[in-house]
Amino acid sequence: MTDDRKITETLSVRPQIQPDEVADLAAAGYRAIICNRPDGEGADQPSFEEIEAAAKKAGLEALYLPVTSGKVEDTDAEAFGKALERLPKPVLAYCRSGTRSATLWALSEAKNRPLPEILQRAKGAGYDMSGVVRRIANGGKTPTDTGDASYEVVVVGGGAAGIAVASSLRARSPGLDIAIIDPADIHYYQPGWTMVGGGIFSAETTARTMGSLIPEGVHWIKAAVAAFEPENDAVILDGCRVVKYKRLVVCPGLKLDWHGVEGLVETLGKNGVTSNYRYDLAPYTWELVSGLKSGRAVFTQPPMPIKCAGAPQKAMYLSADHWLKTGGLKDIEVGFYNAGGVLFGVKDYVPALMDYVERYHAGLHFFHRLTAVDGAAKKAWFEVAKPDEEKQQVEVEFDMMHVCPPQCAPDFIRVSPLADAAGWVDVDQQTLRHKTFQNVWSLGDVMNAPNAKTAAAARMQAPIVAENLVSDMKSSGKQARYNGYGSCPLTVERGKIVLAEFGYGGALLPSFPGWLIDGTRPSWLAWLLKERFLPPFYWKGMLRGREWMVKPETVSAEPSAQL
Repeated sequence: MTDDRKITETLSVRPQIQPDEVADLAAAGYRAIICNRPDGEGADQPSFEEIEAAAKKAGLEALYLPVTSGKVEDTDAEAFGKALERLPKPVLAYCRSGTRSATLWALSEAKNRPLPEILQRAKGAGYDMSGVVRRIANGGKTPTDTGDASYEVVVVGGGAAGIAVASSLRARSPGLDIAIIDPADIHYYQPGWTMVGGGIFSAETTARTMGSLIPEGVHWIKAAVAAFEPENDAVILDGCRVVKYKRLVVCPGLKLDWHGVEGLVETLGKNGVTSNYRYDLAPYTWELVSGLKSGRAVFTQPPMPIKCAGAPQKAMYLSADHWLKTGGLKDIEVGFYNAGGVLFGVKDYVPALMDYVERYHAGLHFFHRLTAVDGAAKKAWFEVAKPDEEKQQVEVEFDMMHVCPPQCAPDFIRVSPLADAAGWVDVDQQTLRHKTFQNVWSLGDVMNAPNAKTAAAARMQAPIVAENLVSDMKSSGKQARYNGYGSCPLTVERGKIVLAEFGYGGALLPSFPGWLIDGTRPSWLAWLLKERFLPPFYWKGMLRGREWMVKPETVSAEPSAQL
């Protein structure tokens, strides 16, 4: 039954079925059929009576719930949900194309499942629910509100990228009516968590209240986004509130998929399992590092993309440096388990990093993806997928393990009309403008430009998006262009950093002359920059719209070539 499209384990939908197919459906394991297509809708359509007769012969239950095309009523969805509860399972529902059946399921599940999950399951079966997304967000009911808020610019996300771009917009156009949508109470300086895990910063210094950082004159909508309707210039919030915009900037950050590793959630923060990717766990990292005297320390890195690709090995270097300087390294086996095939994506920085790998006697295990953890047993399992070799599973024992979780775009981004096939916001990589919707821009971690996902990249992108958005408002014909700049200060030891700065294609883009800071070599000046200058620079510069060293240059607008 190749036309069957599974939505859940108990429901599949498909286009019109024929009576002679019903026996095959029974053989495939179905126990009930729902017809959502009114009789007589098409000249070549069998009647429900014919389908019902074939179903009885095959031992299946059949139910007639006809719905007129394009007119799925709230009561129809309610009846569909009740039928699914009552009927023996699994169930096959059909109509002309399957869309009505999928829509009925989506609306009937609105109170039981998160909106992104409903959209994702429908999309996975080949059905686009964007036409009824407001109804799903409204608990499966047709919205009746008309008091939608409206702004000239709406920014989705109040992280580093969102606040920086709002501040840069206000600096260029002080009277611009801007709203930031973000449900969080606290804003974090995430680049500082590596230093917390190394015993250098206290966690409290990396957190401030969101309200204290929202730029003056910018509205803060403290809510979560459920979906986008870019063809209607609308953002749908949880609860079905609708925010309209003239221009939209999308930058909500990544989703950390802790559940992507079996057993990880259950053991995080105990049993020697930690991660600097969480505010509350970074102090536990230092507790483990300072307390470990012997045994095996495992550090993991998942498949790309991840935010700050150097962070997993930064944790390893700072930990091993502590053990070396306190005399414990000789009794500790250090292992770096990387799902990728290289230590760092820009080869110019690898020699300096390898010097430290050798100094700490760290074992490098490439093509190893963490799949499961048993914290109580102190065991981890990795899938090894080396090129031209069969995949295998290996078991590794540990006394301490630092985990970097798998990462992806948030669900509401991946299922939206803004996303490309891989689930990232689809932008021109130079202008950061959406390829389809011309009043939409994106920056930070969720867009699909091939750059490093770092705060330094967002610092460069924010003024470029602001410049291009304001230029579009003024029809000036000017554009600023992004060169892919990103930076990763690799903390190879306490007091020294390899300051990796690069752009598209791995091109080196140093901010300082080589005689001051040679980014390909460990430097104490780079450490000073990371420890002393970057935190205040972040809070008082980047988030305030002060574009030190990143003020964009504009050129006449032309079709931008994709690098």
